[in-house]
Amino acid sequence: MNENRRPWTWEETVLAFELYCTVPSAKVTATNVEIIALAQAINRTANSVKLKIQNFKTYDPNYTKNGRVGLSHGSKLDKKVVEQFLNNWNDMSISAANIKTALHIPDSIDIPDAQTEFVKEQTVKVRIGQSFFRRAVLSAYDTKCCITGISVPELLTASHIKPWNVSDDATEKTNPQNGLCLNAFHDRAFDRGFITVTPDYTIRVSTHIQGDTGKIMAQWLTNYDGKKIFLPSRYTPKQELLEYHNDVIFLR
Repeated sequence: MNENRRPWTWEETVLAFELYCTVPSAKVTATNVEIIALAQAINRTANSVKLKIQNFKTYDPNYTKNGRVGLSHGSKLDKKVVEQFLNNWNDMSISAANIKTALHIPDSIDIPDAQTEFVKEQTVKVRIGQSFFRRAVLSAYDTKCCITGISVPELLTASHIKPWNVSDDATEKTNPQNGLCLNAFHDRAFDRGFITVTPDYTIRVSTHIQGDTGKIMAQWLTNYDGKKIFLPSRYTPKQELLEYHNDVIFLR
């Protein structure tokens, strides 16, 4: 059957939506290796997968809130997938992983063998969620630290604003709006409360280290006090989660 006449299935659409969430908009091209890999796995062209991904913009309020519009070719199935998973990130990442398993599509989640089946299952779910969270956050920030602009992926972390261990399983742990893209140094400083980001996206440095006037401390921390972070192209951090970090984690 001609690909153009073969309807997209629910499973294929979910996998395309996962890529929509984790591939930077500027890299949604027919030459992107992740798009090519999915296209080969579901027997479609890379161009058709690219167009499918672009269709989701029509139904994504993160994209349309500033008056932008997506392509006009979005289907009812596209809309249904977006509505089901857009704010249900954990279920989406697990569903995508299960679909990959059913379709024999390789995944990068590696689980040690020496575990009980229950522990394996829970570990798999956690690692799937963490993997999705990292890819979605780095994608939203175009793989750049939101404080310094550092763009080396190996030096970047998807930092939880509200820590993983106290985040709600369904709405916060894998929600990209609970994330900041930070380099490893500022990730540690943020995690320990030496810096925070206010609900108006301003960086604040703790008074616990403001007294350190050393050149290195100024270059890496105190000089950023009062500056704005670079905002992501989507998944803008939730203000209530930033308030949590300000009130609970930040050292005043």
